[in-house]
Amino acid sequence: MGKLVRNKIPDIIRQGGEEPVITVLDGVDYRNALLTKLFEEATELGEASPSEVAEEIADVYEVLRALATVHGHDWSAIEKVAANKREERGGFHHRLYLA
Repeated sequence: MGKLVRNKIPDIIRQGGEEPVITVLDGVDYRNALLTKLFEEATELGEASPSEVAEEIADVYEVLRALATVHGHDWSAIEKVAANKREERGGFHHRLYLA
């Protein structure tokens, strides 16, 4: 079974002397692969050591940016929606947990 990879990964594999087998996904399969990748990256974030956290957050961020694009949203529009929600409902910095 394959997995979605960053654009330069096939070139990196070639530099290592191997020839990757690549498929370009259609829109539906790409969206589904991005969602799978998001869960994969979120799991890696949950398991990351303190020194790995920033890199794993960056991976989650990159997948979220791609998902926004797939759904026709510019990232700056997503940031505005997030700011509006934060203004209306707050953020998470108070660490509140509703039991």
